[in-house]
Amino acid sequence: MRPLTILGIETSCDETAAAVLRLDDAGPHVLSDIVLGQAAHHAPYKGVVPEIAARAHVEGLDGVIAAAMADAGLGFADLDGVAATAGPGLIGGVMVGLMAGKAIALAHDKPLIAVNHLEGHALSPRLAPGGATFPYLLLLVSGGHCQFIAVMDVGVYRRLGSTIDDALGEAFDKLAKLLYLGFPGGPLVEKVAKNGDPTRFALPRPLSGREGCDFSFAGLKTACAREVERLGALTEQDKADLCASFQAAVLDILADRTLNAMRAFDPVWGAKGRLVAAGGVAANQAIRAKLEALAGERGYDFIAPPLRWCTDNAAMIALAGAERMRLGFSDELSFPARPRWPLDEDAARLRPSHKPGRKGAKA
Repeated sequence: MRPLTILGIETSCDETAAAVLRLDDAGPHVLSDIVLGQAAHHAPYKGVVPEIAARAHVEGLDGVIAAAMADAGLGFADLDGVAATAGPGLIGGVMVGLMAGKAIALAHDKPLIAVNHLEGHALSPRLAPGGATFPYLLLLVSGGHCQFIAVMDVGVYRRLGSTIDDALGEAFDKLAKLLYLGFPGGPLVEKVAKNGDPTRFALPRPLSGREGCDFSFAGLKTACAREVERLGALTEQDKADLCASFQAAVLDILADRTLNAMRAFDPVWGAKGRLVAAGGVAANQAIRAKLEALAGERGYDFIAPPLRWCTDNAAMIALAGAERMRLGFSDELSFPARPRWPLDEDAARLRPSHKPGRKGAKA
């Protein structure tokens, strides 16, 4: 295979990122990987504000791209293509990155690869040396997405289950906001939970024990809000116990749903498969440990990307672009930014997790 050198650009939420990756017969090699976070911009609001995120992308992206190219020691003429996230995500941010990618591709006569952000996460475990080989069962858990996907090959994805209301990362963030822990909420809830009693609060485990691989976290969030209202003024121990009880409920839900997903995936793979966790929530150590233990019980290998490639990054976008380009795919400069873009279009159409809006079914 001829080596392919790709610039990746990621701006779907609140990280402005660029990376340069080379794909050859030995696998992917990350030559540079720059991520400019926006936590300080959004912290006063305890959540991501789309307009602020888009403005920060505009202000920071040129410098981030220049830094990525400088770290790789390459010029634009050395690239074989430009990959940019085209959705799903906050549409203002997606447009910033996609337009930058189009401009570079046009100015330097390079192919454009419009990448589905979810495909970036789906392929991210392949970034590490000896990364996942196809097929594998993917649990994608992040602030905006929560679903099981059978990853059969590049571009071949089958959704087995999805959240019917909120994503898990969103639930972590909402609890952190409720307890005034700060932003981003996931790492803070995990940290506070270490000092708490996971048995103190009897929180629900929505959909546990039922058939299928779908998730629901809205009821768990509501139960936490009711406990806060019931307690009134919270002590630090109250917060720790609630975080620990919340995380315990999450672990039980994930274990229950993952077992069902494995049973659905087993006929595809056989007696032994691979369980992959990706997305920002996959950086949670308690969740990783639970999934690794569960995989071992079922005879699965457990694989997760290094922590820096769990959260949004451009290395995974560059890899997805390189993998697609290797197969002969590229996109027209007219490719639109998409706020919603399911990996499995058939599943989204036949079993929508949300009612379609003007832009179609949600991811």
